[in-house]
Amino acid sequence: MTVDDSTSGEEAQPPPPPSPSSDSPGHPNPHHIVDHTAEPSDDPLAIRLEQLILGAERRYTPFQAARTAGVSMDLASRFWRAMGFADVGQARAFTEADVLALRRLSGLVEAGLLSEPMAIQVARSTGQTTARLAEWQIDSFLAGLIEPPEPGMTRTEVTYPLVELLLPELEEFLVYVWRRQLAAATGRVVQAADDDEMVDRRLAVGFADLVGFTRLTRRLEEEELGELVEAFETTCADLVAAHGGRLIKTLGDEVLYAADDAGTAAEIALRLIETMTHDETMPALRVGIAFGTVTTRMGDVFGTTVNLASRLTSIAPKDTVLVDGAFAQELIRTGEVPASEAQAAEAAARAEKEGAVPPPYRFGLQPMWQRPVRGLGVVEPWLLGRRTT
Repeated sequence: MTVDDSTSGEEAQPPPPPSPSSDSPGHPNPHHIVDHTAEPSDDPLAIRLEQLILGAERRYTPFQAARTAGVSMDLASRFWRAMGFADVGQARAFTEADVLALRRLSGLVEAGLLSEPMAIQVARSTGQTTARLAEWQIDSFLAGLIEPPEPGMTRTEVTYPLVELLLPELEEFLVYVWRRQLAAATGRVVQAADDDEMVDRRLAVGFADLVGFTRLTRRLEEEELGELVEAFETTCADLVAAHGGRLIKTLGDEVLYAADDAGTAAEIALRLIETMTHDETMPALRVGIAFGTVTTRMGDVFGTTVNLASRLTSIAPKDTVLVDGAFAQELIRTGEVPASEAQAAEAAARAEKEGAVPPPYRFGLQPMWQRPVRGLGVVEPWLLGRRTT
């Protein structure tokens, strides 16, 4: 929410409301504030829904909210921008909950539990994640209201009681899922071998990409395309989660996932290919995986390993999985594939002679031609598959 950044502290006074002509040509607004002195929304239902969801009425302008929370206008402004809140000028748009949120964030900084930049990151990551979640939920709920439950009822008349019923249940569920995810993420961090691995970790990173998606966008209707993307993302998310990986993000026709070990990433990739191949409504799929050091920030992953996985995906034939040399070596190290076919044959013969079970190699690797990869030099991809013998 844009405010005059020179105004901070309790001694500062709120800037006067801009005159109607202050934003007109030749009369720049001296406070760089959009003239939103009216309420952000005058629609009665919108106001009622906002009060229902927030649990309070609008009481404060941005300056008043910051002053009541005991936070400088500059810091409050940065928190709000990080959370993705729109500029409201000097409108009364804030509630007691907004004041409490400012107090909590600034209190964590004052107590030394978070640095100020970290508090801004917390606000930004939470805002971006929940904004997408809220948009998705509202789109889904409203789509179900195309046909009102009672004849003569409008969507507007149905929305308020629906939100009233769903709100407490969704709030409880959100906190539950967040706690489960936080527990899992914390467990992964504390198991890191050293402090450096808490940020820069060795992970398997995979991209799964729909082949020919651009052509599909020209051929399918918008609704059909949306249904295909949703089915693809849902299938990938379910398979990644079920087999112990983590879905990092979805990009329409592509998903990015990570796993702590190469075997998990390999199983996910092959499951994705097998599942999509048996679905006649889906285009062909290709997957690229790399293993190495990865930098994690705000739930995303970065670095050369991620770039290599992306490049391998772009050169993979349809319905195949390409992996890099480091990934292949990691599978060999963990006993998921044999170091060579001669070694596998020798181990099988020895097991048969001793009446034992031969080593249970899960995957097979086939070296491909070395090739230059843009920005990464020459790489030697390996074709990953299931071992049949």
